[in-house]
Amino acid sequence: MDKIIIGRKDKAEFPEFEISELDIKIDTGAYTSSIHCHHIEEKEIDGKTLLTFCLLDPSHPEYSEKLFKFSNYKRKLVKNSFGTSENRFILTTTIKIFGEIFPIELSLSERENMKYPVLIGRKLLNKRFIVDSTKTNLSHKLKTKKLKD
Repeated sequence: MDKIIIGRKDKAEFPEFEISELDIKIDTGAYTSSIHCHHIEEKEIDGKTLLTFCLLDPSHPEYSEKLFKFSNYKRKLVKNSFGTSENRFILTTTIKIFGEIFPIELSLSERENMKYPVLIGRKLLNKRFIVDSTKTNLSHKLKTKKLKD
């Protein structure tokens, strides 16, 4: 399989979250990808322990107040951008870029002060993409072109 060239930033779809255009930043320094969430909690619901969270925050245009619930998740020690280890929740979902759907592990993180709500790490990029830091929005441009055709 040929590797896809991806730029330093783009837009992606997250089908399970019903989000069609979310800004992403490629971060080759990060292993695991992360997404901005708030109200991240483990809760007992109907006798089951669930991970609950809201994607993004009220200041973001894609924010919907929808409370997501996952039973299949794990905790992992992750180094943040400052080099400090944090215990974060990790879940597996899908991302759609370049017209293809890929499985992705996302760590849930409060990134309200960050410009990009999603960081894409090496785990998704490995064996699939080549990063060209001079390019931007290659997937989004391809999607827009297909819609026009």
